[in-house]
Amino acid sequence: MADRSHLHILAQGVEAWNSWRKQNPSTVPNLTGASFYGKNLSGANLYGANLHQANLEAANLLGVHLYKANLYGANLIGANLRQANLTGADLRTANLYGADLSGAILPRADLSDARLFEAKLPNALLSGANLSRAILWNADLYKARLGRAELSGANLSWADLSGAILLDANLSGADLRCCTLVKTNLKRTTLEGCRIYGISAWSLNLEGAKQWNLNVSDVEEPNILVDNLEVAQFIYLLLNNERIRRVIDTITSKVVLILGRFTQERIIVLRAIRDSLRQRGYLPVLFDFDKPSSRDITETISTLAHMARFIIADITEAKSIPQELQTIVPDLPSVPVQPLLLTTDREYGMFEHFRRYPWVLETFYYDNLDEVLACIEDKVISPAEAKTRELSK
Repeated sequence: MADRSHLHILAQGVEAWNSWRKQNPSTVPNLTGASFYGKNLSGANLYGANLHQANLEAANLLGVHLYKANLYGANLIGANLRQANLTGADLRTANLYGADLSGAILPRADLSDARLFEAKLPNALLSGANLSRAILWNADLYKARLGRAELSGANLSWADLSGAILLDANLSGADLRCCTLVKTNLKRTTLEGCRIYGISAWSLNLEGAKQWNLNVSDVEEPNILVDNLEVAQFIYLLLNNERIRRVIDTITSKVVLILGRFTQERIIVLRAIRDSLRQRGYLPVLFDFDKPSSRDITETISTLAHMARFIIADITEAKSIPQELQTIVPDLPSVPVQPLLLTTDREYGMFEHFRRYPWVLETFYYDNLDEVLACIEDKVISPAEAKTRELSK
């Protein structure tokens, strides 16, 4: 039960209360179970106060000093706790439904089993806070700082964690269904056993994160477990969306990668090949080899090659293309390569090395653009398609 004398002093206003606190620094205010429904306590010094099971619903606690305060089981529904200092406070099982904690200071606060439905916590400092089993459904945690926070078993479904920092945090067994994770820092975060159905994950920092047994299924669906947060959405769509499967089938059956030089003379030929392929229902991808090769370009070419039905490589005036073919040809026995070469030019020296690979076709020699267009069906597309069918058997 609350101390009546303490309640009497607080009833005189925040100024009188703070003055009394200054004169009695060793006295621990006992406000257990007291009702402050809708009261304006903005700026009050409630350092270490005992507010166990107190009713602070809709109270104005803007900037209140609640360092190490006991708010166990307190009713803080709809309370204004903007910029309040709750460092080390005991908020276990507290009801903070719809409370506004924007910019609040909560490092090392104990919010285990707290109810934070639709709570507002943007820019809140929650470093080292204990939020295990807390219910943060639809909570706003935009740019909240949750480094080393304990969130095991927490319900964060529909929460917004965009820009939040969860460095070294523990989210084992957390419910992240339909959670928004955009530019979220999850470096060295533990994500073992999380439910992640419906998440929106973009531009995450997952360096050193522990990702195990992530459940991409909804509650009533058979469990599908993956170990990578960023690919989880794709895996779910792939398994459960016929349209996505059709898109993937279309890509792998229609994409043709076109390689060559982008000099003024050569680009005309490459574009003509691209347009001719389009007219025949293919999805041509034209890649510029006129720039110096780099690891990024090589990896991009390799990725595109893995998606292609076949590759057309104009090796005329070869510059960077030898390096890229060296990356593609030996490792992709299922993707035919159809070389093209202007008759006035010569194959570069190392090209002979590729003739031992059965999926590299005979070089088609052409005199000019008109010949390429006239013979593209018989000399380029048909041989490539025939080899594709042969390799798929």
